[in-house]
Amino acid sequence: MKIVGVAYPIPKRFVNRFFEGGKNVFVKPATTWKQLEPGMKLYIYQSHEDTGIVGEATIRKITLERDPMKFYERFGDRLFLTREELVEYVKSQARWGSKNKKKKPWIAIELEDFRRYGRPVKPKRFISVGGQYIKEEIK
Repeated sequence: MKIVGVAYPIPKRFVNRFFEGGKNVFVKPATTWKQLEPGMKLYIYQSHEDTGIVGEATIRKITLERDPMKFYERFGDRLFLTREELVEYVKSQARWGSKNKKKKPWIAIELEDFRRYGRPVKPKRFISVGGQYIKEEIK
């Protein structure tokens, strides 16, 4: 079965930034991305409360970077996190780092054509922090 997109968990407090706040760039450590390409879907899995897939957007462009702060320089207010939130996110991820000194890449996914669902859709499988490829359209 062909991969049509990916679902990533996004805490509920950030979700409206995509639908109402004009944010269109999602950023995270680069996991579950190698099979993604422009035109596929990013499914927004609302985490922490009222969980489920609450909407989708089309992937316009994918960018990798070793220094995630360069994303803020490049995308500015289009990024779904503020500069301070990104700094905290990077710090929180450092504790999970390996002993390997090589920095793992981060991914920025530029999105377009957002669509919010009327109600959350429960995924068939658990969506981990790393994300999950989706192999069929979510209705």
